[in-house]
Amino acid sequence: MILVTGGAYQGKLNYAETISPETVWADGRTCTEQEILSCGGIHHFQSYIENRMKEGKMQEELLCLVDAICRENPEIIIVTDEVGCGIVPADAFDREYREVTGRVCTRLASYAGQVHRVVCGIGTVIKG
Repeated sequence: MILVTGGAYQGKLNYAETISPETVWADGRTCTEQEILSCGGIHHFQSYIENRMKEGKMQEELLCLVDAICRENPEIIIVTDEVGCGIVPADAFDREYREVTGRVCTRLASYAGQVHRVVCGIGTVIKG
């Protein structure tokens, strides 16, 4: 697994496409869990988390998804925004979303063979 992270609009997907140009990407804003378990890569993974939380999924269920990804699709490339930087949201859901996304991405990073952080389109390998 490769995890590519960084702030919004920093060129993460373009960077990930240079790592693996042949990858077919699923979009986390609209894809299903089954697509994640079978695709070459997913971008907007933070949106997938947010959508599942709005459907009532809890942190533990999303952490179990990470375990399933590792078992069933260990070669996946996951592109996600860092959502924990900046001002703490006033809205309770947004605070929980930020917390859960951070925990899910922390687990992803622990399993990933490589983790890249992208700023201004420039990637830095921070693991691997």
